[in-house]
Amino acid sequence: MSFPAERLRVATYNVHRCRGLDRRIRPARIVKVLRELDADIIALQEVWSREGPSPDADQVRFIAEELGLNSSLGENRRLRGAAYGNVVLSRFPVNLARNYDITVKGCERRGCLRVDICLNDSEVLHIFNVHLGTALLERRAQGRKLIAADILSNDELQGPRVVLGDFNEWTRGLVSRLMTAHFESPDIRRHLRRSRTYPGVLPFMHLDHIYFDRHLILEKLILHRSRTALMASDHLPLVADFGFPSTRPASGNNSGQD
Repeated sequence: MSFPAERLRVATYNVHRCRGLDRRIRPARIVKVLRELDADIIALQEVWSREGPSPDADQVRFIAEELGLNSSLGENRRLRGAAYGNVVLSRFPVNLARNYDITVKGCERRGCLRVDICLNDSEVLHIFNVHLGTALLERRAQGRKLIAADILSNDELQGPRVVLGDFNEWTRGLVSRLMTAHFESPDIRRHLRRSRTYPGVLPFMHLDHIYFDRHLILEKLILHRSRTALMASDHLPLVADFGFPSTRPASGNNSGQD
């Protein structure tokens, strides 16, 4: 199997519409944090993009152009006339971007953004960027939707899968059990020496997660706590460094299970 590098850095970051703890919307501050990460693939949640006189009003375009990365937006709803949803940024070409509706009736519109990233001419990495609901029954229904045959268990998936984002689940609930039954999950306390990651300044909950197929090798998990990151959003970026095995993985749908 031929990969473009020995390792791959993947990050997830809820940017809170680029609104920092000082309540100022500063996309340039988010760009600074992302430059600090130097990640190859970045999953962002709560991104807000609209046309306007300021070049940073379209947060997706501004962030992607500032970093020189490819971008894919999964719009979940309109918020004050702007597109609002999840975004995947990538150093590598994007082969496919598809937003799955995982909304539960009576609740806020939610989505799962799938982006197929071409690591080289023949190998694809499937990224699933999610932002689940805040209500218990809502998350349970969304977890079942995610693991179904048309999303994470889709037969057309041919490469390893990474599922990451803001799961809004701070205890080991149904979503966590479903994800760990199908994917690898890092022991966050072993990597970070803490089990809580949100909010950044005084964390008391663990909301942001990264799940992955066992064909990927997790080398390091980092909670990025720079001075800028502590102010830029109410979340902190969670960063994973993956290594690659020397043998080609089986299709994504079969990985992570015996």
